[in-house]
Amino acid sequence: MTNSDTPRPPLPPFTLATAIQKVRIAEDAWNARDPHKIAMAYTADSQWRNRHEFLQGRAEIIAFLIRKWEREQGYRLIKEIWAHADNRIAVRFAYEWHNDAGQWYRSYGNENWEFDAQGLMQRRLASINDLAIAESDRLFHWPQGRRPDDHPSLSELGL
Repeated sequence: MTNSDTPRPPLPPFTLATAIQKVRIAEDAWNARDPHKIAMAYTADSQWRNRHEFLQGRAEIIAFLIRKWEREQGYRLIKEIWAHADNRIAVRFAYEWHNDAGQWYRSYGNENWEFDAQGLMQRRLASINDLAIAESDRLFHWPQGRRPDDHPSLSELGL
């Protein structure tokens, strides 16, 4: 095992508590928007389906995330557990962002995650839909970065 594949607790098999913890760790990482750091949470040969794109491996994940956040500015994400079993977690999420023209969007989706024994994600399947919103309809107003602990969840926001 190389340094890049050191265990990433919590490890499977997941309990409800450890699955919720894993979801929040992922949310925090994505809100920090560091593609290189995020990629290290995935296996070296991780397989992704993100919308219509199919990716494999950390290099493709990094390139994808760089492109994503060049386009999706002001990105703020909330993830929420949907289900878990053994080495798998299902989440639902919403994130808000704007494009170069200043148009705001709320993107909704679901992800299915599969982890290896070291807690690295080996498979990520994401389905996502974008909804154009007025800036006045935004719900995610915290400063760029980690969502504050007292910020409402998706369920609390009615999403």
